[in-house]
Amino acid sequence: MNRKILIIDDDRDLCDLLCESIRKEKIVSDVRYNGTDGLVALERSEYQLVVLDVMMPGISGFEVLERIRMKSNVPILMLTAKDDSASKVRGLRQGADDYLTKPFKIEEFTARVYSLIRRYTYLGNIEDQSRLEYTNMTIDVSGRSVEIDGKKIELCGKEFDILLYCAQNQGKILTKKQIYEKVWGEEYVYDDNNIMSVISRIRKKIEKDTSSPMYIQTVKGIGYRFNKEV
Repeated sequence: MNRKILIIDDDRDLCDLLCESIRKEKIVSDVRYNGTDGLVALERSEYQLVVLDVMMPGISGFEVLERIRMKSNVPILMLTAKDDSASKVRGLRQGADDYLTKPFKIEEFTARVYSLIRRYTYLGNIEDQSRLEYTNMTIDVSGRSVEIDGKKIELCGKEFDILLYCAQNQGKILTKKQIYEKVWGEEYVYDDNNIMSVISRIRKKIEKDTSSPMYIQTVKGIGYRFNKEV
């Protein structure tokens, strides 16, 4: 597969460094120095990853992130300022997949890039599969059934839909807004209690210990993630 990423950051020296680091790993990169040009590039080319800075002139990284998520599920690695925890939480809530705090080691950047590209490729294939297998769990997508340790588990409509959506996005943090709009198919209306109630019912049916879930894990203050280790 041709691995190609888009870097959107106004720090030209940093961009040069990042491009050189991944070039050695045989990953092609395009660079845009503002959000507007970055969005145009995304319209014209296909990428396996977007590296997006939060603080840029013109439209902010958050606005760019929001516009990308309206059209694409491409992985997004956000670059945030030191100790800016608010930006990290906001980015993850809006659909970013991961973040790095400046300054960071170039080796860590390369590792994150590899991880996100690999996950994206995996998820792109998994959505076409009719049977998903995890530790002690099998999901029959077409048959809409679940087995745990060989025993069939009865999940109702929304329970199965949420479990499948989380499983198909294994390892990715999903906000309650993302889950609601995907599963209910309508605009998010801050109905967190409804989502939490369904998640609770799912856990009671599939987990041995609901206080320490193996499959659907809570990411405090953000949403949920299907355990990438299963």
